[in-house]
Amino acid sequence: MKTSRLIKFVLDRFVAAIALTIFAPVMLIVAIAVYFSMGSPVMFAQDRPGKNNRIFKFYKFRTMTDATDEEGNLLSDEERLTAFGQFLRKTSLDELPQLWNVLKGDMSFIGPRPLLVCYLDRYNSEQARRHEVLPGITGWAQVNGRRQLDGDWEKKFQLDVWYVDNWNLWLDLKIFLLTIFVVLKRENVSQDNHATGEEFFGTQKC
Repeated sequence: MKTSRLIKFVLDRFVAAIALTIFAPVMLIVAIAVYFSMGSPVMFAQDRPGKNNRIFKFYKFRTMTDATDEEGNLLSDEERLTAFGQFLRKTSLDELPQLWNVLKGDMSFIGPRPLLVCYLDRYNSEQARRHEVLPGITGWAQVNGRRQLDGDWEKKFQLDVWYVDNWNLWLDLKIFLLTIFVVLKRENVSQDNHATGEEFFGTQKC
């Protein structure tokens, strides 16, 4: 198992370096398009918990504006999500900056998706086990429903923990291939009636 983990560690960084080189022109075009459609900054950066609850800076291309109401409060996600931002989400192009997270070692290509820091105090002991491995750009929960599982947190966490307990390189390859299929079909990107996933409330809101 240690050898397999080492192979995953090396492959993640090797493939991330190649992917960043290959997709650099695409990322530049997306960044320019985001700037002219939504302004600056072009990146969405947020603290997220990783393996063993270590906090890191998580990156995505921005998909929503900073539009506010008359009192200065941010409008709802649905109102701030632009048509271009929705396109980025459907094609998963907004996820490209996470290649940098993989190269840095904050994330893996495959693993439980990194959620909000405030969720750490809301997990039960079993759910918290999702942080025993590096978070991923895609994962077992994403290829078994993708964003449609966001509202079913119990099922999502069960899938995450199942991945932790059953991990092997062949499973990662299977998830990778299934992810390509899901992205190409452009299905299950958002929950019905929601621009973004529902919050995991636990005992209190973020």
